[in-house]
Amino acid sequence: MASEEPLLFLSDQDLEALNIQPSEVADAIESALIAKADGRLHTSPKTAILPGDGRYAMSTLAVGEDGFIVVKQVTVCPDNPAKGLPAINGAIMVMDAQTGVLRAVLGANWITAVRTAALSAVAARRLADPYAETVAFVGAGVQAHAHLAAFSEMFPLKSICVFGRGQSNVDKLCRKAREMGLDAEACTDAKDALRKADLIVTSVTLDYSIKPFLDARWLKKNAFAAITDACIPWLPDSMAAFKTVIVDDRKQELESEKPMLPYDLITGDLTELVSNQTDNDRVDRPAVFAFRGISLGDYAAATLAVRRATSIKA
Repeated sequence: MASEEPLLFLSDQDLEALNIQPSEVADAIESALIAKADGRLHTSPKTAILPGDGRYAMSTLAVGEDGFIVVKQVTVCPDNPAKGLPAINGAIMVMDAQTGVLRAVLGANWITAVRTAALSAVAARRLADPYAETVAFVGAGVQAHAHLAAFSEMFPLKSICVFGRGQSNVDKLCRKAREMGLDAEACTDAKDALRKADLIVTSVTLDYSIKPFLDARWLKKNAFAAITDACIPWLPDSMAAFKTVIVDDRKQELESEKPMLPYDLITGDLTELVSNQTDNDRVDRPAVFAFRGISLGDYAAATLAVRRATSIKA
């Protein structure tokens, strides 16, 4: 990159307008996982600070040999919706890997939504029933919408069931699904929602005061669960019901102050899954991808967006 190149700014609206599909982000993540395994991408574990009042500040860092450094900072603020603001806000810096010169600033909300769903998609490609028709959503916010978009591209979906506390969000997700030609209903019983579903997505607020209310033993034997909320709503003693337990990064999970689940239950991480180092034979019990989000995902999505935007402007 030449030093005289102008700084690129991409707002969340600009990023959405690039029309990058969920499958493209998933492909970029898989390429990044291979690069990491080959030593061509270097990442650090996600850092998090809980400053109080339910706020949750997170940052990621990744350096690739393809010319980029990507740093992301986001903060989850549960009180924001009441102020007319998104619950999650932040920014991403993309720098030249050789010089450290800042090349682009991106909004973090679009990246965070699509890369999280794309991480689930990478796992689902290997662990979910390819003929999955039903999805149960526990939580109906940004991640539910992002996963609906990703999974509808991957599977022959017919229906969704939504269990959530905010009725307006539940209704919004159901309307979106119906616009996509799917049947959709608001579920009043979490057990009933989970036991019928081929795919499960949980994305409750990252609030550790929430009392667990989901039981993995309710799931069908060939179900796949994508858990984006650090397993907060899941009963800890039920997690052994999963035969295959994939996390996004073993080191990150091992070093976390608040483990999502017992470390000895972990079958492997996403890099091991993509490189076929895990046992995925799970015909008799469900599988789960439980994750916090990793710098690799932010790196893959951000660099994909920068390259797409740069090619359009050229």
